[in-house]
Amino acid sequence: MLPDAPTPPDPASDPAAGPAVRTEPPYVPIRSTAWPQRRIHRSAYVIAAALLGVAVALVHKPTRGEQASDMRGFLQEVTSDIESCAGGVGESLSALRQIQSGASASGTDVSDAVIIAQTGAANCSPANNEQIDDLENYQVPESLDSFKLVAAVTGLVNWADPDAANVQNDVASLLTARTAAGRAQAQASLDKALATLNKQRSAVESPIDAAIRTLAMHASPPRLPG
Repeated sequence: MLPDAPTPPDPASDPAAGPAVRTEPPYVPIRSTAWPQRRIHRSAYVIAAALLGVAVALVHKPTRGEQASDMRGFLQEVTSDIESCAGGVGESLSALRQIQSGASASGTDVSDAVIIAQTGAANCSPANNEQIDDLENYQVPESLDSFKLVAAVTGLVNWADPDAANVQNDVASLLTARTAAGRAQAQASLDKALATLNKQRSAVESPIDAAIRTLAMHASPPRLPG
């Protein structure tokens, strides 16, 4: 019978064997929180949305029928927004002409005309008239971009304030002038203001008329007295 093979010494209990060699993988604690993620800046979403809008616009080209429908909506909106200011201009000039022609020359008529002009001037300011403020913030439909109607809207706001307001303030000044020199000065100022108002009206009507002709519509720009 063969003797039993000698049992190899335990490295952990044998000082001469040196340090024990670890054979198991090192312990790594499990994370209790998610790995940090890189946040996308908000501007990236804005840019992506803008690019998507451009892509959609390029894919969908509006038809003439769609443009005509949007043009009718445009005319309805800007006409509604400007009519209260425009109406005041017409009333102020009409009252002045009646007084200057002698048709209405009593003190009461002059006082009423001054009130009409002063009220009309205030009503052409975005600060006093919500409709003019709406016009100032109006966005032209994208389908009408090729007609340059954004410039027409900006011109319409300028027609109201300061141009229409200046005309009506000059009407009030002319009606309240007490001397011949004062009346002459006020009349000269009014004539200059009317020339500016009429020039601005042409700048407003030109792109609107061009769009109406191109779309073969039976329509007209907002009525702007002067």
